[in-house]
Amino acid sequence: MAAQQASISRRSLDELLATPTTSRGSSIDLDADGFRKTEAMPETKIEEPTPINPWSERPPLSQYSSESYTSRRITPSHENDDPYEDQANDELLAPPGRQRGNQDQFQSLSPSASFTPATRFSLESASTIKGLPEWNVSGNSIGYENMSTIDWMNEYRKERLRHNSAQKSYISDSAKIWFVLLVTGLWVGLITAGADVVVNWLADLKLGYCRSGFYLSHEFCCLGEDLTCDSWTAWGAALHASGSGSYVIDYIFHVLYALIFGSAAAFLVLHYAPYACHSGIPEIKTILGGFIIKGFMGFWTLVTKTCSMCLASASGLWFGAEEPLVHIACCCANITIRLFPSLRRNEARKREIFSAAAAAGIAVGFGAPVGGVLYSLEQISYYFPDKTLWQSFVCAMVASVSIQLANPFRTGKLVIFQVTSNRLFHDFEIVPFVLLGVIGGVVGALFIKLNMMIARWRPRSRVFNHPLVEVAVLSVVTALVNFPDPFSRIQNIVLVANLFQECAADSTSMLCDHDSSGKVIALLLLVAFLGIIFSAYTFGTSIPSGVMMPSMTVGACYGRAFGILMESWQRNHPDMIFFRSSRPPDGACVTPEVYAIVGAASALGGVTRLTVSLVVIMFELTGALGYVLPIMVSVLVAKLVGDAFDRNGIYESWIHFRGYPFLSNNDDDPVPDLSVDEVMTSVENLTVLEASGLTIGELEDVVATHDYKGFPVVDNAQENTLLGYIARNELKYALQQARTIPQIADLTPCLMVGSTPLGGSPFVDLRQLVNQTPPTLSYRSTLALVATMFQRMGLRYMLLTKKGKLQGLITRKRVCAIA
Repeated sequence: MAAQQASISRRSLDELLATPTTSRGSSIDLDADGFRKTEAMPETKIEEPTPINPWSERPPLSQYSSESYTSRRITPSHENDDPYEDQANDELLAPPGRQRGNQDQFQSLSPSASFTPATRFSLESASTIKGLPEWNVSGNSIGYENMSTIDWMNEYRKERLRHNSAQKSYISDSAKIWFVLLVTGLWVGLITAGADVVVNWLADLKLGYCRSGFYLSHEFCCLGEDLTCDSWTAWGAALHASGSGSYVIDYIFHVLYALIFGSAAAFLVLHYAPYACHSGIPEIKTILGGFIIKGFMGFWTLVTKTCSMCLASASGLWFGAEEPLVHIACCCANITIRLFPSLRRNEARKREIFSAAAAAGIAVGFGAPVGGVLYSLEQISYYFPDKTLWQSFVCAMVASVSIQLANPFRTGKLVIFQVTSNRLFHDFEIVPFVLLGVIGGVVGALFIKLNMMIARWRPRSRVFNHPLVEVAVLSVVTALVNFPDPFSRIQNIVLVANLFQECAADSTSMLCDHDSSGKVIALLLLVAFLGIIFSAYTFGTSIPSGVMMPSMTVGACYGRAFGILMESWQRNHPDMIFFRSSRPPDGACVTPEVYAIVGAASALGGVTRLTVSLVVIMFELTGALGYVLPIMVSVLVAKLVGDAFDRNGIYESWIHFRGYPFLSNNDDDPVPDLSVDEVMTSVENLTVLEASGLTIGELEDVVATHDYKGFPVVDNAQENTLLGYIARNELKYALQQARTIPQIADLTPCLMVGSTPLGGSPFVDLRQLVNQTPPTLSYRSTLALVATMFQRMGLRYMLLTKKGKLQGLITRKRVCAIA
């Protein structure tokens, strides 16, 4: 390819772009972004999918089979045995319902900047039809189809070629990227600050209202007042009820508001943006791995997810808002990218920006900018070079600064759960911390099993066709169960903050009442048990939902209960050897809030299988730098125990459940010990194109008959010597443009590889479209080697050869399905 490009002279480029009224010496007219100026082409229409539930269970791979064809020059496609690549199967992944404005929300299919207008085609002395698109020179393309994989190598090659054609564009592109990162960070911070205020007000509205201002939450209503807070009125007192009557009225209002908020959240998702449901992390991981999901990061998805997340959080449902904030941050980045065509058209550069945006989402969700960067590196991103690390750091920093300047809670602090304890842990407590890690690993594994069991049951149940009713019933049941328990009645974030705090000498909290420690332990364990059940069911319904905050709440509950038990043991047996040797002067040997912090980290690690980023998030979240070692111990043990049950965390489990073509870059994932020729699509079942001799009518028949993403190019069907590879979307559009020339007929031959033939017969020159250096490998290679090349190089396909002869082909999605 490089040699071919080097041989293209400036004059030859001008000749390819020449029109009947333009001399051969004219220059290429480029726009400000380095792309050739062209006339606008008609916008590609995207057919809306059938309104069904977006997360239907995917048929097993065994239900898809290869067709068998025989032909002299055109044989069946290489990707017909890959269910993900078949266009007919895109409905399995396409979201239901109408998505406003989503026709160009993720990747534009508009080819206006990719092809020379049809009026610029001309016949020259060799009777060769010139002027076909030259994105080998311009670095442009017409985009990818929905639910397809991208070619990382091709994206970076296009970017380099575009820079070569416009030498001054590098500085301009760098400025655009930094502008996108700064705007994204600022946007995410302001959205999160506003959402925090709205959620607190709506959640407190379930318990009462503020007489001095109905729009004020309980915290702001009582700001500056004493403990009585006469401005805040419960619903029972507002209706002049007393005793048990007041309790019943408060109960009714609590359930009623939970029903309204939960139903409204599901209604918005189902009717305006189905992609706004769930956490979005499995899809983002898949997108950053090189997959196309159109509409997933659009404007209406952003608006709907933000509003429904606020409503669902206020309803009291067991879910977290941290993962939805990652999705919201990526939507902000994608919308900002649209301002710059040079960034919008390059899928690889977009994914680097999405990685930085994901870090900003976690940074504002937990108030942990460094933890957000590490979270993006460890959990979200597939390709994370040094420049992406720096971009993620800047984006997370801007988001954190913006939310701190907004200061929605008037605390002036970025730390959400400020830990005030100055006591250090003792050596003997390492054993209880290890035990908490074991509990966290078991709880995480059980949570994943239960959640996936419910996810597989839902499509076969009656609730599958009534998602709004499902969320409404779930909201009512959750409110009915949560209200009687004083710990579960409040928001999860408030409960975790209370569990992380040390008991003061004059504290009246139930957590600090030593006489009722048995009751407190029972209530905390009950909350932990109910939290596992409710969060496992909620994570997967038609609302924005995450698992990080529910997991932390469950872990903090059983961790605090464990700490209270240890404290009671030390109080009743102070002379035991390990208590006596570590007892401080004040007599307090065990600090229960430390166990709550360690328990929260262990549960979150067991569910998500995070390690380094989780430790950093926890000490940024609490400010408890002195407890890093206990947190590290519990997180490591939780991961090891969880991996003993299943190596996949909650996000990877959902990726496999939904059948996304995600090829993990984790070296620990085993790959079957197979030779690639055992799993490849053999040459007998491939649709191969001859380099010369095929007519435009025959190629149109191939494109119309097969929906495959590309075709190998060979010298002839008998020898099958590999010469290159041509993408289907580029071939299709080139044929459409060629048809606009009056001289073109069905029998007009097409040339894809080789030198210009002599003679006077016209032909269509497609050589600029063919990748003459496609990724190839010996057909005797191991599947592990092939999988490694797909992982490291970001390939979309791999051609398998024997001494230059084409033997077969394997796609990225095929490797994902096998490995």
